[in-house]
Amino acid sequence: MSITATELKANLGKYLVLAATEDVYITRNGKTIAKLTSPYQDKLKILDELAGSIPDTITLEEAREERLSKI
Repeated sequence: MSITATELKANLGKYLVLAATEDVYITRNGKTIAKLTSPYQDKLKILDELAGSIPDTITLEEAREERLSKI
């Protein structure tokens, strides 16, 4: 679910309850600025999401160098 920062401020309690069951993306000026999520989220689901974040064609060291060069 995606909501504006203004909507979050107006209905914080509602979105805190909702975040227990699904991720809530907060936007400002049409761009996502934050994600409200449960600390008890399924760890295997998180691992599956991260598994595809680095392509098979790049080594871990190359990915690390690329990430650090953006800082």
